[in-house]
Amino acid sequence: MRTRKFFARFSMFDLVIIALMATLGIAAKPVIVPLVRIITGPLLIPGGALAGGFYMMWLVIPAGLVGKAGTATLVAIVQAILVMATGIWGTHGIASLATYILPGVAVDLVFLFARRRKYNFGHYFLAGMAANVTGTFLVMVVFFKLPLIPLLFALSCGALSGGLGGLIAYNVVKRFEKFKAAGLETGG
Repeated sequence: MRTRKFFARFSMFDLVIIALMATLGIAAKPVIVPLVRIITGPLLIPGGALAGGFYMMWLVIPAGLVGKAGTATLVAIVQAILVMATGIWGTHGIASLATYILPGVAVDLVFLFARRRKYNFGHYFLAGMAANVTGTFLVMVVFFKLPLIPLLFALSCGALSGGLGGLIAYNVVKRFEKFKAAGLETGG
């Protein structure tokens, strides 16, 4: 019953946005990570933490577009199911539930604490940062078991990258809102 009530809050358009963003996030990851590692590998910078800002933005964009609590978590759940069912990206198995879903929860928590629908660039920056730091922390601690100093370095890279991804998400959402307002107000 609670599940039905939760999903009743989302329109069909919202669910399409959620599915599309989940798919784009999964599709972007195997393209972006190797490209970033070409640059970060020789510099001994953690490539996944740095690339994470780009693919974590696919959690932040729908949270801003849909504007309903639980949106980013729902996107993350769809991504986790896609990854586990298809094996497209990652070899984390059942741990993918945590490594994919918890960054979505982090995004939703940032927007929940903002307590308003008109989010500013700071909210998006913090949401992207929270998502990427959460994902980076889980992967670095659970799978790589990094000691404290390298972990802090990876988290710092993840925070910067996630924040920048959040700013990209902010710009995408704002452009979509302008496009939507212009199309709806002019009858187009």
